[in-house]
Amino acid sequence: MDFEIMIVLIIIGVLVFLHFVPLGLWISALAAGVHVSIITLVGMRMRRVPPGKIILPLIKANKAGLDVSVNQLEAHYLAGGNVDKVVDALIASHRAEISLPFERSAAIDLAGRDVLEAVQMSVNPKVIETPIVSAVAKNGIELKIKARVTVRANIDRLVGGAGEPTIIARVGEGIVTTVGSSESHTDVLANPDDISKTVLGKGLDAGTAFEILSIDIADVDVGRNIGAELQTDQAEADKRIAQAKAEERRAMAVAKEQEMKAYTQEMEAKVVEAQAEVPHAMAQALREGKLGVMDYYNLNNIQADTDMRNSITGMDMNTKNRK
Repeated sequence: MDFEIMIVLIIIGVLVFLHFVPLGLWISALAAGVHVSIITLVGMRMRRVPPGKIILPLIKANKAGLDVSVNQLEAHYLAGGNVDKVVDALIASHRAEISLPFERSAAIDLAGRDVLEAVQMSVNPKVIETPIVSAVAKNGIELKIKARVTVRANIDRLVGGAGEPTIIARVGEGIVTTVGSSESHTDVLANPDDISKTVLGKGLDAGTAFEILSIDIADVDVGRNIGAELQTDQAEADKRIAQAKAEERRAMAVAKEQEMKAYTQEMEAKVVEAQAEVPHAMAQALREGKLGVMDYYNLNNIQADTDMRNSITGMDMNTKNRK
């Protein structure tokens, strides 16, 4: 029974030893010519660094002829970096004869950029296709343009440099400016390469992590007549303003007419009221002797004569109207 317990303890001890001392990795490193001490591997375990994530990239770097130390890889892992991708980027840059020190590669990786993709883009430039950019020439015709931008990663500006969205935005701005300065949309359709030359000459890659190699116009479509639409909208707005002003004048005229009607009715009422007072005034004058009987008859004769003349004048006017 004691023998069995001893065997179990030995097995547990061996497993604990193998956990803290990865003999397999140590043997693999020795076979690859990478000298790593057992104490170093145990120290990685104690620092909670998986030895496999350090030793295997170290072997790969050593086989590629790179001078990388265990401390550099372990420090980068503890900083939260991707050790394997950094080593792959160093190997790719070494094969392509691109100067990329370990410190810069690690800084690019810690900055959140894909350092391996950046090295590959330095060797094989990438084509970025812009969305459709709408621009209007001076004659008011809209053009819808799509461009392809060929860029190469600039290793020296990957840390702190702007990314692809900035390149796309600047190219779109350059297209709008170039088309907007053209007298006619036909000039752009006849020479679309002028857009590329003008935009490329603006130095749009300044402050970015890329170097623009070329800008090619992929597609140009004619859109709406923006100038005519603006003129139509302006004419419609002017028409509504004129209608509003005319309606205002009409309302003022109607109000004035109503005011005049009220004034006329008021005056007519006053005339009727005054006429109603005439008989009373004449009777008062007769009683007081200020008006004689003959004066009264003469006044009636004059009134009758006036009424007769008005009647004759009205008949003559009717006769002329019939003719």
